[in-house]
Amino acid sequence: MTLFGKLFHVGFDAILITALLAGIKRNTGLTVALEQVPNKEFRKLIQNYLEVGEYTFDFVVVFLGRSSSFKRLR
Repeated sequence: MTLFGKLFHVGFDAILITALLAGIKRNTGLTVALEQVPNKEFRKLIQNYLEVGEYTFDFVVVFLGRSSSFKRLR
């Protein structure tokens, strides 16, 4: 596998993990305790990473909601 392929794979996995965390936050209210991270810059980096997951989760929900292959159960 090339370097580009490995980077793409790791990046895709990172997005899947953060989208999973966003789904957990939406369904249970549980989230990462950022106040326990002592470094301010690292805390901001984690916050931005989690925001990518929120955006990804929202995008997937809208995309699947418009698909005829999925239906909402309420």
